Amino acid sequence: MRTLRISRALALLLGAATAATAITGCGASGDGKTVTINIGYQSKTINTVTAGTLLRDRGTFEAKLAEIGKAKGITYKVEWKDFAAGPPLTAQMLAGQVDIGSMGDAPILVNGAKTHDHEDVRTELVAVTGYNLRGSLNQVVVPMNSPAATLADLRGKVVSTSIGSAAHGMLSTGLAGAGLTLDDVKLLGQDPAVGASALQGGQVSALAQFVPWPEKMIFDGKARLLYDGGSANIPTFHAVVAGKRFDTNNPDIVNAFLSAQRETADYLNHNPLAAAERVAEITGIPAEVIYLYNGPNGMVNFDSTIKPQLVDALGKLQPFLKGLGALGDLNLGDFVNDKYVRALYGSDYETQRASTTAPDPLTGIDSVCGGAVDNPATASEVWFKGEKTTQVARTPACLLRLIAAHSGDTRAAYVPDTASGTRTFAATATWVNDPAGGPDERLRPFAVKADAQAYSGSHAGSAVLDYQAALVAR
Repeated sequence: MRTLRISRALALLLGAATAATAITGCGASGDGKTVTINIGYQSKTINTVTAGTLLRDRGTFEAKLAEIGKAKGITYKVEWKDFAAGPPLTAQMLAGQVDIGSMGDAPILVNGAKTHDHEDVRTELVAVTGYNLRGSLNQVVVPMNSPAATLADLRGKVVSTSIGSAAHGMLSTGLAGAGLTLDDVKLLGQDPAVGASALQGGQVSALAQFVPWPEKMIFDGKARLLYDGGSANIPTFHAVVAGKRFDTNNPDIVNAFLSAQRETADYLNHNPLAAAERVAEITGIPAEVIYLYNGPNGMVNFDSTIKPQLVDALGKLQPFLKGLGALGDLNLGDFVNDKYVRALYGSDYETQRASTTAPDPLTGIDSVCGGAVDNPATASEVWFKGEKTTQVARTPACLLRLIAAHSGDTRAAYVPDTASGTRTFAATATWVNDPAGGPDERLRPFAVKADAQAYSGSHAGSAVLDYQAALVAR
């Protein structure tokens, strides 16, 4: 049964793409007066909003094309094609129906490998949308009442994931760290939304998925975090691929797209709350969840440059995909092409490429404990209902005091995980009261309950608390 499930999932991953190779398209083509540019994106994958949902909404790309077209006497028309995942997008690129697309790291590798032998539709990775150097964009969640405390407790259980995705690879790595292999669980290949429904309906014991599905289920109170992919410390990211023949023949269009992407990222980084609310309106994903990822000190860094750590991560992912039969040989040196984004940044490119600091750090003044909020390892934030701005605190303990002193309701509060620094929801974290810490340091949040228990067990006198108890103990 397990083999059948994976085989069906691999057919979804590879079959449509393979069948499409017999069909070719013309990229940017038209009647000499009107030229259509086909853009593939994933509206609900919020790590790609700067090359998809938010970019489309702002109309920046179309505006740049209008300028180009005016000089050439051409009218450009943009066709936005929304996909649930990377594989069907790749199938359309193989069919010549998509000129530029954005997707996650594992689908990108499959995209490059599947298009490589077909010169007319061969693709290149030309820019990054967003990344997390730890790999925390992939996570495993379980139902709230699940007895599982660690991945080892999933032995023999049914786990839903997207076969061939970075989340699938994360699950494999995590299980190995727990002394298991993928053969020790019953893997069920499902799209994220289907897997989320299966978890709620009790058909599966765990969901291993990518941004934003795990945290959405956590925020909705339908799941809790069992394992954070950042534990493996392998970067994960999403990026932009373009048809090589298309970008060679139309460099001005690719430059316009990447320029619009960069401007969209700048807007998001400078206006994270407004951007989160707008993406929420378009996608139906809660703004509070989007802000967890895209806000200051969020789980995603939006930066178009192609960093060496991300290319290295692709190399580490290749053996896993080859083992699934999902990937042939792919020379990353030929596939990754940063000439367009390098030209976009100019003399600043190498500096930006080397930087991995958050483009939108959380700063401000703590109104309760006093002092500047400037340490990302402790900086915390709360979004109160009815307010158009958020408030900040120096530490998670100070944040709890701020929340307790407020007379209104809280939309969401964000704190850095004590062990990793990864941003998490304060209300769903497991807290530890450690009397050895100072008055502003003793209440420490953990995204994973087992981590909180391990910390408490090694710190004498400390106690594990839920959120409500932590508010009382502030």
